Amino acid sequence: MRIFLTAFFLPSVAVVAFTAPRPSTTTTTATTATTTTATTSVTHPSSFSNTALFAEANGSDPSPKKVIVLGGDGFCGWPTCLYLSDQGHDVILVDNLSRRNIDIELGCDSLTPIQSPEVRVQAWKEVSGKEMKFVNLDVAKEYDLLVQLIKDEQPDTIVHFAEQRAAPYSMKNSKTKRYTIDNNVGGSNNLCCAIMDADVDAHIVHLGTMGVYGYGTSGGEIPEGYIDVVLPGGRESNILHPAYPGSVYHATKCLDALLWQFYQKNDQLRITDLHQGIVWGTNTPQTIKDERLVNRFDYDGDYGTVLNRFLMQAAMGVPLTVYGTGGQTRAFIHITDTARCIEIAINNPPVAGERVEIFNQIAETRRVRDIAEMVAKLTGVDVNFLPNPRQEAAENDLDVANNKFCNLGLDPITLDEGLFDEVTEVVKKFKSRCNPTKILPASFWNKKRAQECAEIDPNSIKIDVEEKAEA
Repeated sequence: MRIFLTAFFLPSVAVVAFTAPRPSTTTTTATTATTTTATTSVTHPSSFSNTALFAEANGSDPSPKKVIVLGGDGFCGWPTCLYLSDQGHDVILVDNLSRRNIDIELGCDSLTPIQSPEVRVQAWKEVSGKEMKFVNLDVAKEYDLLVQLIKDEQPDTIVHFAEQRAAPYSMKNSKTKRYTIDNNVGGSNNLCCAIMDADVDAHIVHLGTMGVYGYGTSGGEIPEGYIDVVLPGGRESNILHPAYPGSVYHATKCLDALLWQFYQKNDQLRITDLHQGIVWGTNTPQTIKDERLVNRFDYDGDYGTVLNRFLMQAAMGVPLTVYGTGGQTRAFIHITDTARCIEIAINNPPVAGERVEIFNQIAETRRVRDIAEMVAKLTGVDVNFLPNPRQEAAENDLDVANNKFCNLGLDPITLDEGLFDEVTEVVKKFKSRCNPTKILPASFWNKKRAQECAEIDPNSIKIDVEEKAEA
């Protein structure tokens, strides 16, 4: 696709599309996106490394690596640590436990009773026989310790999850906006500087977001990071896709993308940026091996991702909370595929001097109200359309390329009622831990949105006391 640029970039609307077909294992040629989704078993996929399966055909390097995972205690970070360790990589888990501190700040714990990092890594050793080191370190504030860690460990790869990840929390107030900017952008800049000061040729794998593109602003299919344009005078170029953030959180990911471009150009750092869709699910083949390994499950209005919130609400018998018309189309990926994509990226690094590699880390796109209808039909709960706390288009289409991961062996998990059952069972098991006053939105994008949502009463959500007591 080619875009013609005059004095400015013209946003327009795209067409809904889903995942690319599974590619042949004997070619690396990009495939064309299709409007059909892949099928998948309702059980978890094997933990066997898909990257290793496709390594010979695609020039990947599936050999075990030393990997530092920054933010390894979080919703995406923890199952990724387990998966990488399970595949034979030497994993160092780094986290400052800020997400746990935010639980205290918000007065809302994970629905699942997550253990401390020390208990988690010990449990993993008992279950798998594999060591995993935990280091308590603040990437944004403890620069000298970060440099020393990289010097001491000499990692092949550094996976960067260590960022405040919730758009609603980033819009809550001036304090959370400033924290999100300082923590996310400062941490990413520190990481680049620390790799250079440590004099280690480590490959950065960063978890970004599809939100850097905006939604439906490309005039067609959203490409993977770079877009063909025609500049004034008929000059053809391939440039970084224009940024169009929808929150302070998304703005930090756009700023990250510019930092990656600069440090690659200036210092030849090897960087892969993964623009991920909304994550759903909670368990992976590794986290189910022991109750002490359970992943966190966020259900509140700030950190709960939309599908997980719907499934939690349905299991509680609470009407599903759809914001606005529900016409927002978003990209989705299962938590198991998040971990698998990280390993694919680790095993396929750019060489020194190559531009930043960018993947769209998604399985499919769906409209929010369609997902709500799917869950409502399955569970019998009502759908409640609320005023939208976000400043966003009421309706959008979304067409996204994801050929790179598919060509490297990813057979993505798509939204499936069987997997919905798995999440629902987790919710039912721990429903007594739910605080119903935290279900409705509590962060608003601006004063107008706050005024429109003024009648939303967090105390209006009621859960059957007898059912709750049974958990």
